[in-house]
Amino acid sequence: MLIGELAETVGLDSQTIRFYERHGLLPEPRRAANGYRTYDTSSVNRVLFIRSAQTAGLTLAEIGSVVDLRDHGDAPCTHVTALLGSKLDAVRTRQAELVALEAELERLIARSRHLDPADCTGSDVCHILTAPHRRSTRPVATAVVDFSSTPPT
Repeated sequence: MLIGELAETVGLDSQTIRFYERHGLLPEPRRAANGYRTYDTSSVNRVLFIRSAQTAGLTLAEIGSVVDLRDHGDAPCTHVTALLGSKLDAVRTRQAELVALEAELERLIARSRHLDPADCTGSDVCHILTAPHRRSTRPVATAVVDFSSTPPT
């Protein structure tokens, strides 16, 4: 099958298929006499695996490590289990952070209902957040998103 047929079969566009090839997730396809890429069912299976792995939260680098094991004849299941365990730990940590953030936001909103905007001094940007007795010991939650290896949509 040609790249457009593969893309249609797996529900992606041709650019994403090429992206996977460039990043080593999908083996370079055979070429027909006219230079067109040709794919077989193993390519369909590989792309579907990549999408499933992304849905499970694996990064492209992690997916690459899994397919490298498979391509070298090794069963990657132990490695995948370790990756998934690590992802689950990260999700649980993030959930705890979000629960704490939710409580803090609810507290601030409740507090804001009892404050007079006229009490905000020139030195405060907003006294809801900068009141002297507001001393959170909770670490600041941050979100860092790396889009450098996100496939085109």
